[in-house]
Amino acid sequence: MGTTENFTTRIAQELSDAVQEYGLAFVMVASYFGSGSVFIASQAGVMHGYTLLWAVVGAVLLGVMAQDMSARLGIHGRPLMPFVRGKLGKGPATAIAVFLSIGCVAWTLGLVAAVGAGVSFVTGGAIAWQPIAVLTTLLAMGVGLLNYDKIEKLMIIMMLSVMVLYLAVAGPSNPDLGAVALGFIPTSDSLGALAIAAGLLGTTALWPNFFLESILVEEKGWTDESDVSDARRDLAVGFTVGGITTVAILVVSAAVLQPMGFTELETFMTPGEALVDVFGTWAMVLFIAGVTAAAFNSIIPIMWTPAYIIPQAMDIEVDQSSRLFKLIFVGLTGMGLASPLISSVLDLSVVDMVILFPTYNGIFGLPLAALLLFWAVNDKETMGEYRNTTLLNVVNAFLVLLAFVLAIFAVQDFIDLLLGGGF
Repeated sequence: MGTTENFTTRIAQELSDAVQEYGLAFVMVASYFGSGSVFIASQAGVMHGYTLLWAVVGAVLLGVMAQDMSARLGIHGRPLMPFVRGKLGKGPATAIAVFLSIGCVAWTLGLVAAVGAGVSFVTGGAIAWQPIAVLTTLLAMGVGLLNYDKIEKLMIIMMLSVMVLYLAVAGPSNPDLGAVALGFIPTSDSLGALAIAAGLLGTTALWPNFFLESILVEEKGWTDESDVSDARRDLAVGFTVGGITTVAILVVSAAVLQPMGFTELETFMTPGEALVDVFGTWAMVLFIAGVTAAAFNSIIPIMWTPAYIIPQAMDIEVDQSSRLFKLIFVGLTGMGLASPLISSVLDLSVVDMVILFPTYNGIFGLPLAALLLFWAVNDKETMGEYRNTTLLNVVNAFLVLLAFVLAIFAVQDFIDLLLGGGF
């Protein structure tokens, strides 16, 4: 008995140590891996089969690249918003922080609606999505006030659970393994799918994470050059989990939905509905549970961002125990209560909000945040000898260029859809 207890204790300690070492990236991945990511990956599989699996790998590399810049900024310099305040002053920095925070609120409106739609679907429509969205908002407000360590552990459990849920559905789908292998190589067949490929890439580089990683590295005790390797291992582990989950979703859609004749998805619940015909109710429940968990996961870290950056822009230091941090988090997250009203007034469906509000952030938030981050890691005064090398600049500049290209091509369609009642 004593030997068994010692073994159990040792395993528990090793797991605890692993969580301590590899946790921050799971918070970052949880924030980007929302219902919009699930929908885009599903759409990629339905429309283009396995041919865009290479874009998933590209998305993972892009996410790691962006977060590596942010981590190095926090370790060698200072968090991104204090950098912006130091360079531009309180007024402009506060204006930028408030402008970006509007995007976080928009995200929350779509995410609570997605959770509501998921629960409503599982109950067979017995409960409308609107009251569930309200309850989701209240739950997010409470969970987000837990201390960082508890949230980090929750995000690790949730992301691993989401990965297992989707792998459980992907396994029995019997994909063509040869076609899957070829999908990881860009070919001429995928040239006509660049818009969806850009969506896969863009949804992974989530701008709130640029600010959060530079702030939260201190929570992990990463403060000098020797800690950069730890941060990079953490990013590799977390984003690999996110990448595997995305691959599983795309494979299910390509292996099951495309042969059934689907050419597009009316809602992000469509994969769940179709899976019932093939595997039975269990597959639908797992798929929708994953969508719902992914959507809720995203709310907390996304809404932490305004609670940090608005005070920082005003030269007020805060942490998660600060009264001001809590007030801003609760106040702005609470605006998710208006999700049903926004849906009604703008005549937007849940899927409209799930796609359009992240698109808003891709158009207006991502280019600005990417440019500020690129500026910061190249600033000699801030980074000293650890500022970007020429090679890193060439690679990192791709993120900035991609952000602006996506924004330019998407802005008119976004405005038309927003004012025209969605899709």
